[in-house]
Amino acid sequence: MTDIAESRVHVSRALKRPAILAGLAALLVATFILSLVTGAVPVSVGDVLRSLFGFEVDGQTAAVIQMIRLPRALLAVVVGGALAGAGAAFQGLFRNPLADPSLIGVSSGAAFGAVVVIVFGGLIATAIPALASPFLLPFFAFAGGIGATFAIQGLAQSRGQAATATLLLAGIAINALTWALTGVTIYVANDAQIRDFTFWSMGSLASGGWQALWLATVPIALALGIILTRARALDAMLLGEREALHLGVPVHRLKHIIMIAAALAVSSAVAVSGVISFVGIVVPHVVRMLAGPDHRIVLPGSILAGATLLLAADSFARVIVAPAELPIGLVTAAIGSPFFLWLLMNRKRSL
Repeated sequence: MTDIAESRVHVSRALKRPAILAGLAALLVATFILSLVTGAVPVSVGDVLRSLFGFEVDGQTAAVIQMIRLPRALLAVVVGGALAGAGAAFQGLFRNPLADPSLIGVSSGAAFGAVVVIVFGGLIATAIPALASPFLLPFFAFAGGIGATFAIQGLAQSRGQAATATLLLAGIAINALTWALTGVTIYVANDAQIRDFTFWSMGSLASGGWQALWLATVPIALALGIILTRARALDAMLLGEREALHLGVPVHRLKHIIMIAAALAVSSAVAVSGVISFVGIVVPHVVRMLAGPDHRIVLPGSILAGATLLLAADSFARVIVAPAELPIGLVTAAIGSPFFLWLLMNRKRSL
């Protein structure tokens, strides 16, 4: 009887996994279509579907869909998936539902790289080819995020190993340092530059064209692919580092791989969208509440749900103060901060 009961449990779990992922994928498709319909220029669902499948539509409608809304919606999918996937990986690695990629200084490092370009971009542009100028801000933001991650790993490393607590403390120190450097740079900026950085730091997909999409997609796809292949290792980490070592998981190597892959994903996302908060905390936690701790569901589920959340938030940001546009980082913060407080209160009660 026990064997029959156990087999039923395994069958139930095997069926649950694809059902949850299929549901999240269907929700993503529906939200994607809604995002293409939503905006200042009215577009019908029929026009969207005809345009996507190559049928002829009105010239203005085709331009709105193909040149403005489609690349922006795809960028929201890529950025949301990157932030949520990296957040799920960090929460599994540190065995903490409050963990977030900002712990390793990716966001603050990227912000410092961005403000350097915003303030000193005119001087830097004179030393590089004109064709490279549009890539300055994404490149510096990306370099700042990756640089902060490597700095934290270097500080935490001792005899080829890095304890989790040391990594977190090094992350706090690097975060403080990069925000201090950002503050000093802003101090010497003029009003226009301060305004540019302020809007960048609130997060937005408004500048998301095909160029920004391809710039972010390649490194993010590579990083998320690496993270997804570590699902079983992250499951073992839930038992504790010592137990994971006994199960054959190279714990310290896993930490380096996850941190670098997550930093690559998040810094690529931040480089094209600015700082968008709370997606990496809220989405993985909700997916775990629905599906349990199995990272074979949590990681792809978080990527799908993160893409859906950012698409929905971007659609809301475009219509709530139309014809103006609300920074998407404010929308995700308004959603995420109450959830984060609720999560803290639940943890307090459980303790």
